[in-house]
Amino acid sequence: MPKFRFSAAAADGSVITGVETAGAPGMLRDLLVQRNLQPISIAPKKSVLQFELTKKKVNKRELMHLCRQLSVFLRSGVSVLEALVILAEESTDKLLKQALIEMRESLEGGARFSDAAAQHPELYPVYAVEILRSAELTGNLDEVLNQLGDYLEREIDTSQKVKSALAYPIIVMGLAVAVSVILVVYVLPKFKTFFSSLHAKLPLPTRILLAFANWIGDWGVYAGAGLAVLGVVMLAWLRTPRGKTVRDRIILRLPMVGQLVHTAILERFCRLLASMTVAGVSLPEAIAVTTGATNNAVFRAGLTKARAAMMRGEGLAGPLSATGLFPGAARQMFAVGETTGTLDDQLQAAANYLDRELDYRIKRFTTLIEPAVILAVGLVVGFVAIALVSAMYGIFSQVKIAS
Repeated sequence: MPKFRFSAAAADGSVITGVETAGAPGMLRDLLVQRNLQPISIAPKKSVLQFELTKKKVNKRELMHLCRQLSVFLRSGVSVLEALVILAEESTDKLLKQALIEMRESLEGGARFSDAAAQHPELYPVYAVEILRSAELTGNLDEVLNQLGDYLEREIDTSQKVKSALAYPIIVMGLAVAVSVILVVYVLPKFKTFFSSLHAKLPLPTRILLAFANWIGDWGVYAGAGLAVLGVVMLAWLRTPRGKTVRDRIILRLPMVGQLVHTAILERFCRLLASMTVAGVSLPEAIAVTTGATNNAVFRAGLTKARAAMMRGEGLAGPLSATGLFPGAARQMFAVGETTGTLDDQLQAAANYLDRELDYRIKRFTTLIEPAVILAVGLVVGFVAIALVSAMYGIFSQVKIAS
């Protein structure tokens, strides 16, 4: 039988990981539940020969369209099996097509839709499987599929907002580095020969630039190799639990960028938790799955402690506030929702508030970063230009005096 790697939340809120043998992901999930463990993630364990640098996954936009199309089919009275056959025939994505075919075969073998989905983590993330499992129990699979499509659309929009905000400064800085390298590696050596032939006294900026060019010529290859080795070591370290924690903590403390990432994570957490509670997923299970779906180690640690406190009977709003990760407005919404029994509505309201806050922070970030990047590029290119122009002016002046 195949082996699966799993992570699950214990009753005290701690996260347990391991490897188990099971016939299918659904069977392992039932086994973990029998042990009083709440599954967070289950994935096939691959051997060393099957190792992949990057796991192939179906694009979120494809999953969004799939959820909405399945919802339309079910509302029209088409069975899930027939819908999967039609969608598989029409799909142009090979990975999605294969997943739909295998899901249909699982359903024909007697599996539930959620269990068939759980066997394809490349298509359905863990939270989506839990939402589908609850939808099967409540009998509103078509409605929940449509809600899941809406959630995925908002998540895609949020991701695009953050990427758009970071794209411009990265491109401009990359161009600045490229221009500087060209000037130092190709332009300066030619001027160096010209300056040497005239035996002229060069100004300080030019001497600094030529010394830097000489250093690059003598030690550039070794420096590049050293940086490459250091980069590989850093990447390997960042894959360790300690490295991920340090990296995520540093990111959250960066000026402007940290606030942007912080707000994006909070918006995704509230939106996902709201979608799961509306779908009928129990709150402890929803918190466990949402915590597992959070990529930031700092947030994962804080939410794990909050879930442990909730399991001790301390409620939800209090433990979430104690993490210090949520703004005051969101904490107030959690408290009102818990008191009035409208937690799903308040979570949705918090997600909408954080979405507006994210828009504001993105606009503020782009407004402040663009002049800063342009100024930095101007200083670098300007220094090189001044060094060359001042040298030429000094040489001409000395030649004029000598003549």
